Amino acid sequence: MLRVGRRLQSAPFCDLADRSVTRQDSVWRVRSEGGREFTSAAVIAATGDYGTPFSLDIPGRAGFGGRVLHAAGYRSPGSFAGQRVIVVGGGNSAIQIAAELGPVADTTLATRRPVGWTPQKPLGRDLHWWLKHTRLDIAPVRRLLAKVPVSVLDDGHYRAALDRHGVDRRDMFSTFTSDGVLWADGVKEDVDAVVFATGYRPVFGYLTGSGALDAAGAPVHRGGLSTTVKGLGFVGIEFQRSFSSKTLRGVGRDAAWLLDRLSAPRG
Repeated sequence: MLRVGRRLQSAPFCDLADRSVTRQDSVWRVRSEGGREFTSAAVIAATGDYGTPFSLDIPGRAGFGGRVLHAAGYRSPGSFAGQRVIVVGGGNSAIQIAAELGPVADTTLATRRPVGWTPQKPLGRDLHWWLKHTRLDIAPVRRLLAKVPVSVLDDGHYRAALDRHGVDRRDMFSTFTSDGVLWADGVKEDVDAVVFATGYRPVFGYLTGSGALDAAGAPVHRGGLSTTVKGLGFVGIEFQRSFSSKTLRGVGRDAAWLLDRLSAPRG
């Protein structure tokens, strides 16, 4: 969703790839679904970074005869009953999907490194309680946290489920074959399905050519305020201003900070 205008009118977007957000003569011009057009002195891109499911580009995928899907398309374990399934990823989504599949399918987790585990309730309190009351939630810790390995938040339920149903972990396979995969140790195995629980990537295609994005298509910003284009901001970006920037706890705080700066009188 984009927020535009002095009163922050909401401009509906169903297919951002076919819409446009351009800046001309110090004014933003936004074309939305159905051909509606808006002009504004400021625009906030609040489309977040869950726009596009990300899957690894693994050799041989096009020739694999089994089923390949992303976690975004996973709904339930029923359709995988009795099959050999690999879940790719070491985060919460991968663990939860593998735990669901374990009782009905021969399931393996494929990861690049061993799975890390973080207690859900250290010292009897939920981790999110600790983050809030230690104020780590609002700490500007982007550089530190960006180097922390992915860890699965669990109260013991999912780890026990993996063990109970024989879900093992193996180093990531190197290649798809027509019938399955080639593991890193050189062993070939027939596989029915591969589920990529490998996250998402931000997509700001509607800002292409505006000068607001770097070569990889990511926003160039400080705290959510564009450093290259006037009158442009972002909310919902991971570690935008703090640990909680991409959560419901943090996005409102970031939005208020951003609105203050976008609405400040221009000298």
